[in-house]
Amino acid sequence: MRYDRTDARILEIVQKNNRLTSDMIGELAGLSATACQRRLKRLRSDGIIESDVSIVSPKAVGRPIQMLVSVTLERERSDIIDKFKKAIKSSVDVVNGFYVTGDADFVLYVTARTMEDYEQFTRRFFYENSDIKGFKTMVIMDRVKAGFAIPIDVPSEA
Repeated sequence: MRYDRTDARILEIVQKNNRLTSDMIGELAGLSATACQRRLKRLRSDGIIESDVSIVSPKAVGRPIQMLVSVTLERERSDIIDKFKKAIKSSVDVVNGFYVTGDADFVLYVTARTMEDYEQFTRRFFYENSDIKGFKTMVIMDRVKAGFAIPIDVPSEA
């Protein structure tokens, strides 16, 4: 996955606002709208741009309870890890899931309508799964920053 200085500029622009038109992005990046569209298409097909999303307020859509949950598996076997990854991907309550190193095997960002709903989630997702050794929940008191912007390294000209 290679990109050049112009691609880096486009990536910086769309990370700040992905609702800009190709005309506007092109103008900011010094390209025509058509050249900008071609580059965006390539950046998406190459997997450099994974997704175009909007960040939604959990509170505004009735899911004010937010948690970070560290999960430890009973055993670290590839089939168990793959099965849990699949469960994470299929759960609407899990917003983000990370396979990590350290004390836990996974860290999840979970939202819920109420603590009672979260308790029901834990029963379904953790207690009924014999591969789960344990989990620890940290309730988020305030979301200080929400985003997905990655610092873009500008490649040196070869």
